[in-house]
This record gives sequence, C-alpha cells and structure tokens, in this order.
Amino acid sequence: MSVAILQFLGTNCEYDMEYAFSLLKAPTKIIWHQERKLPSETKLVVIPGGFSYGDYLRSGAIARFAPIMQAVVEFAQKGGYVLGICNGFQILLESGLLPGAMKRNENLHFVSKEVALRVVNNDNVFLQRFQKGDLLKVPIANADGNYYIDEAGLRELEQKGQILLEYVGYHNGSIRNIAGICNAQKNIFGLMPHPERCVEAVLGGDIGLKMLEGFLEIL
Repeated sequence: MSVAILQFLGTNCEYDMEYAFSLLKAPTKIIWHQERKLPSETKLVVIPGGFSYGDYLRSGAIARFAPIMQAVVEFAQKGGYVLGICNGFQILLESGLLPGAMKRNENLHFVSKEVALRVVNNDNVFLQRFQKGDLLKVPIANADGNYYIDEAGLRELEQKGQILLEYVGYHNGSIRNIAGICNAQKNIFGLMPHPERCVEAVLGGDIGLKMLEGFLEIL
C-alpha cells in the first residue's frame, strides 16, 4: 500500500481520488478518521475534499482533531508526503502543517466551475511534470477558498518558492490569487482546485491525472 486516503464524516472525494490513483496503477487504501496509525507502507497521504463535520466552526477546524491527524502530523514531520485538496487543504492549514488561513469567498457564494491556473513553481514532486507559466484548467467547488496570509508570510512563500498555483481570470479574494502552496521542505502540498475531477477525457480533460503523476516518483 502506497497511498493512504483519509475519510472523515462529510468528505465526498475519497472515492474519486481512489479512482484517479487506480488509473495510475498506484495501490491505495482509504483510512477512517478514527484510526490512530497509518499503514506502515504509506508513501503519500491524501486528505480529500468535501465537508468534514459539515464545515461547522470553520472548514477543517474539527477534522484537525481527529485521531488519524496526529499520525499524519508525525508522518509529515518525518518527511512523508502529504497532499490536501480543497477541504483537505483547509485541514492542513488548521493543523498548522501549512501556513495561512482560509476565509469565505469574497462574494460569499459557493462556487463550482472550471478555472484557469498558472503554475508558479515546479521545483517539487507534485508539479514536476509542468513548466513554470503553464496554464491548466481544473474544477473548483468551495465556499471558503479565499486564502489569506500576512505580508511577512507572503514574502516567505515567495522567497522559498512555496506558491504552487495561482488563479488566472478568477478572483475570490485570495491574496496574490493563490490557489495552492507547499511547505518550505516541499513535502506537504495544499490546493483548492480538484485534480481528481479531471482525470479522463470524458470529464473534460485529464490534466489532473498529470498533476497526480508527479507522485509516482515516490510511490
């Protein structure tokens, strides 16, 4: 088993993610949030999208206290790879594994549509198959996707190449139009768009599969 996909009360993308990795022939296992350990063969943890605990309090604020998250934090601190998508990104922020916070979209609406993204940094395993400046079309579906970080934090993200993706032609209030970031060590990744929702031509394109392919190097 290489990819551990977490499942919380309210997540709804774990099976989409499982299917996406099956297209890449990567073994996966869905891990219930009450578990206290990750499988010993885990190379990548994926925290999928959805509405963990109904997004009560704040998105991801309750899920961060789930028993499995302590194992995820320890895994990440030892250099293990972690990918958080949408609600998963929010959980990573709430857990302190990534810097910054999420606010309500500027228009206060839930937004579900395809958006354009620009690759800002590709010197990481996740986006290594792309070039800086590449434009990608990937779906989003969120109400709390407005990324915020203070000026000092933003400068650090820029200096250390931690900004992964930025929106193009779409504005939800996110500072510098940030759609995805990573940590300084480049083993923890978070983004609001859903690559697992664009993995086949029948879905409108397979650019999301190319994004996930980057992780094959570590699996």
